Amino acid sequence: MQLPVNAFKESLRAGRPQIGLWCGLANAYVIELLASTGFDWLAIDAEHAPNDPQSVLSQLQALAPYPVHPLVRTASDDATLIKQYLDIGAQTLLIPMVESAEQAQRVVAATRYPPVGIRGVDSALARASRWNQVGDYVHTCAEQLCVLVQVESVPGLQNLAAIAATEGIDGVFFGPADLSASMGLLGKSADPRVQEAVVSGVDTIRRAGKAAGVLSSDPLVTRKYLDAGALIVAVGVDTTLLVGAARDLLATFKKDQSR
Repeated sequence: MQLPVNAFKESLRAGRPQIGLWCGLANAYVIELLASTGFDWLAIDAEHAPNDPQSVLSQLQALAPYPVHPLVRTASDDATLIKQYLDIGAQTLLIPMVESAEQAQRVVAATRYPPVGIRGVDSALARASRWNQVGDYVHTCAEQLCVLVQVESVPGLQNLAAIAATEGIDGVFFGPADLSASMGLLGKSADPRVQEAVVSGVDTIRRAGKAAGVLSSDPLVTRKYLDAGALIVAVGVDTTLLVGAARDLLATFKKDQSR
């Protein structure tokens, strides 16, 4: 049995933009529905959505038959969480709130087996190794792992060049909501000052030879980030799409929604 190739990672290395959707509904049926729509990747959010390893596993299984890549955002940089998500088969992880090169190095170490890292070894229990049916999994799995870190604070911006240069980091993703809050602009993720910081950051990441990413549901802002060279671009959120569509439908038939 062969280790699945991380086509998402290969696309980033080739410089091909990958368009994705953020998923927080924490439901395998919903994410399978979204997998059928043609996005390059879907983010399974375990930081702010009510996900855990068991629900993420169900969603990974639901996505498996489709040509869409699952990206799992963990709740933190905790090495135990990283180990669990890797063991259930996530090949691309996004680690939130990274603010220094030292923290980025710890993240990379959590994804690698000893002696180069600290990931715990028990591939007989791991879906990732197909329960030890993938030959030489422990020696080759790092080649197909894509490690992304999220910079979403002023200290992170200040250390961005060093974070992006960290060996083993494949890309850096900006979180405009938290970044705007850290900049004293809470609730203003599309503020021109935030946009300027992201565009400048994209350039820094590209000069380090890594992929830059960002989430934006504003088409004009999204295009600006794509034009700047961002490769990992989330263009919407499932919860927002559902609420928006429901409100629009209701407004078609009911003028006064306050009743």
